[in-house]
Amino acid sequence: MARIINTFEFQDEVLNKSGIVIVDFFATWCASCKTLDPILDEISVYLKGKAKILKLDVNKSPEIAQKYEVSGVPIMILFRDGKAIDKIVGFQPKYVLRSKLQNLL
Repeated sequence: MARIINTFEFQDEVLNKSGIVIVDFFATWCASCKTLDPILDEISVYLKGKAKILKLDVNKSPEIAQKYEVSGVPIMILFRDGKAIDKIVGFQPKYVLRSKLQNLL
């Protein structure tokens, strides 16, 4: 299960990390976000040792959501060595996510 981080952890867990970090911007009220959770759990097994998946609640960290122009959820932003390199907007099936992530690794 992807770990939920907050505003204070974002710097250390995402911006100061080397390698690939995927941040799932979500909201507790978002049905598509809940549907995405088990898919991310499966993908995290596939990515083990290659990338880290974290979750950030946009309602609890609105300043980070605003900085990365997250206007709807779910949105996943992919970071490499602390820099945003790609964005996956909306709910995507597992095969689309795996394919997209595989191209980054």
